[in-house]
Amino acid sequence: MGTLVAFIYCSAHQMIPVAANDVAFSIHAVLVTSIILLQIAIYERGGQKVSKITIAIVSVVWLFAAVCFFIVLPSRSWLSLISIFNSIQVFMTVIKYIPQVFMNFVRKNTQGFSIGYILLDFCGGVTNLMQMAVQSIDQSSSVNFRGNMGKMLLCLVSITFDIIFMCQHFVLYPHKEPQVSPKSMEESIEAEPLVLSFDSQ
Repeated sequence: MGTLVAFIYCSAHQMIPVAANDVAFSIHAVLVTSIILLQIAIYERGGQKVSKITIAIVSVVWLFAAVCFFIVLPSRSWLSLISIFNSIQVFMTVIKYIPQVFMNFVRKNTQGFSIGYILLDFCGGVTNLMQMAVQSIDQSSSVNFRGNMGKMLLCLVSITFDIIFMCQHFVLYPHKEPQVSPKSMEESIEAEPLVLSFDSQ
């Protein structure tokens, strides 16, 4: 099947803009996500649970993917199926970012939110676009962009939401340490003796 898909794709785009690092990235994402799901299953979660909306979205997406697979199966139009899966991936990427953006907006702060992950994600998205640009310049072709819309859209979506998160964290809702006034500090010092008396021991 892989050879057939490659042949069809080459017929349409002259080359396959999928590098080894793209495959490695996908494998890495699956492995890391699997580990996180395992941690969710075995570690204490307190009162946290998967929302009904999330369960509904995931169920609908899997059902849609299965229906598309069985529709494509008789004609073996695998390239169309891959394009559909790419669209699903982009859609799910948008969906996964929205709740955190909304939560930050409602709470008006980003306390407890890992900005380090966002910075790394932003760097990954930018370097992905740079890779596609360099390959396009080297090959004198725009096929790396128009022939790999899934990857390009994923990069743009990730970068867009990462910028929103960074604006929320550093500009809109910066974390401020609680300020202690000099007067309250003096009152605290006066209220607590430096040396305990024998009666209090």
